[in-house]
Order: sequence, then C-alpha cells, then structure tokens
Amino acid sequence: MTKRMLIMLGCVLVLIGVIALGKYLQIRKMMASQPQPTLATVTTTKVTATEWQPQLTSVGTITAYRGIDVSSEVPGLIQEVKFKSGQNAKKGDVLFQLTADSDIALLNSLKAQAELAATVLKRNKAQLAVEGVSQAIVDADKADLKRIRALVDQQEALVQKKTIRAPFSGRLGITLINPGQYIQAGDKLVSLQMIDPIYANFYIPQKQVPQLSVGQGLVISNDAYPEVTFPGKVNAINPVVDVNSRNVQVQATMRNEKQQLLPGMFSHVSLDVGGKGKFITLPQTAITYNPYGSTVFVAKPGDKKDAKGNPIMVVTQVFVTTGATRGDQVSVTKGLKEGEIVVTSGQLKLKNGASIIVDNSVLPANNPNPTPQEH
Repeated sequence: MTKRMLIMLGCVLVLIGVIALGKYLQIRKMMASQPQPTLATVTTTKVTATEWQPQLTSVGTITAYRGIDVSSEVPGLIQEVKFKSGQNAKKGDVLFQLTADSDIALLNSLKAQAELAATVLKRNKAQLAVEGVSQAIVDADKADLKRIRALVDQQEALVQKKTIRAPFSGRLGITLINPGQYIQAGDKLVSLQMIDPIYANFYIPQKQVPQLSVGQGLVISNDAYPEVTFPGKVNAINPVVDVNSRNVQVQATMRNEKQQLLPGMFSHVSLDVGGKGKFITLPQTAITYNPYGSTVFVAKPGDKKDAKGNPIMVVTQVFVTTGATRGDQVSVTKGLKEGEIVVTSGQLKLKNGASIIVDNSVLPANNPNPTPQEH
C-alpha cells in the first residue's frame, strides 16, 4: 500500500470519528433537554386492624302497621264529614254520616210490627191455655214474630252502615269528599294509617338467612332525618325465597312516637350479627375492582432518594380479598398485613414500580358511620 493511500485512509477515519463525536454530543444534548418524569402524588394510610361489629345491611320500605282506604259498604248521600284532613282518629270515631232518614223510618215501622206481633203471640198463648185457639195459631204467631225481628235486625244493620267509623286508631289522610256528595259502595273516602308502631320491609340474600332470627335487634335510618336512628326488632321472616332474586323478605317493627316515619319512605337497615372481632379495614377508595380481582398499591421505600436525602417510595400492585363493608370502609380478609402502607387515592396514574410523592393533607372519606351532608 502506498504512502498516499495510507494518508487518505487516515483522513477518512478522522472524518468518521468527527462525525460520530458530533452525533454523540447532539444525542446527549437532546437527552439532557428532555423533561424528567414527575413523581405521582398520592395519599396513603397505614394498615391497622380495628374492632368491628359484623353487620348485615339492606334497604327497605316503611309500611303502616295497619293501613286502609276507608270506604262505604252501601251507596248513599254524604250528610256530614266528621273530621279534618290529616288529624288523628281513635277506633270507633265517626268519620262520615250518610243520609239515613228513610232507613230509620222503615226501622221504626218494623219495630212497631214486632211489638204488635209480640202482643198477638202473648194473647194467643193465653187463649191456648183455655183452649180458645189451636196450637197451630200460636206456632204461626211465633214464626211471624221471629221473621219481623229478623227484619228489624237487618234494617238496624243497614242504618249502622250509614254511619262510617274508624276501624282502628290512626292518622287520617286528605279527603276530597264533601257533604251532599253521592257515593257508591266501595268508593275510597279517606286513607287511615296506623303508624305507631310501624313496619319496615326489606330483603336479605338467601345465604345470610341463617344469621337472622325473630326478635333480632336492628337500626333503621332515613335520609329525611340523617341524624336520627330508629331501633327496632325483626318481626317476621318470610318462609318463601323469591325465585327471581333469591332473596328473603324480612319485616321489622319499631316505635314511631313522633310519627317521623311515614309509609312509603325509603330506609337503610343495619343488623348486628355475631360478635365483635378484629378486621383490617381500608377506605373503599383504596380498592381497585377489576374483573380478574381486587387490587391495592402497597408503597415501600425504594433505592433512590429525593433532594432532602429521604428514600423515594415505590409502589407494588397486590391482589386482596375483600369482605363486608361499613360506611366508607371495607374489610380486607386476605392480601395485607398490619403496618403496610397502602395508597388510598391517585391509583389511576400508577403502575408497578412507579415512584410516588405522599401528600396526606386531604384524605378520602374513612368513616364507618357516615351521614349525608349538603354543602
């Protein structure tokens, strides 16, 4: 190889080296100019075991202890309305009076016929004693007296039906019936509801039926009175399981002295079952529910440190098994140990091995007995 060729080869190598160095410096500058990944900000909590009373929860409907739409057995003209809408009524109180003048007149006529028939029977019995009349005449008089007295009883019952009374004590609803109005038999006149005591009907899944018993204590709450709870007891358990939902209807009874609960209201039902025990609980926001299982992110110190020299926390996704819920809390039966740090919010921006910044200045709700609040 000649000297000239060696010089040319050396020049080519130097040129390649210069180009490579330029590219290296350019790539290094570009990498340095790229923004550094920011750490995800999350809230965390320390896993602890708390004493928890297991409960069954459900939603139910308030129903009257007794409730009817008062109606009339017979048609007629309303003569008088004896109450005001919304007032309380006692058993036997007169609610409506129908016009019964002609019925009372017929009743008096039948009573007069009964008195005459009794007098005739008495006279013929005396005649029979002296053989003045035959036994057949006395028997006919007895039958006639019974017939007329039966007509009297029938007419008295009809007159009584013209006075419509409260069949039990309770609160009356709003009536649209007015004096002078003609009603047919069976027309609804006014609602009557006995609401102290009062019922709550709700449903429990069939697998929880063994935990129920008649007389079992429970607590009812209602959105209308968020600060008030109504204690009650299980009154009856339906012996038939609903074939569509596989749930069992349960009825509870409770006192309602202030008449705060009204039929038709929606209610929350909580029943204590079993004894108290220690359970690991987390805010429900800490659990990520997926088709393949429930998960949480557990945070542990990583190898890197921040500007202050503190270890940067790194998260790991862990499968857990959840149990019963209570308010904002959910119990974890498997997958966690006491003392571990769990992310309670901000999970959507996390993945395995992600670094985090913990900011617990604003924490998610974690109240076992929350109450509705309006702001």
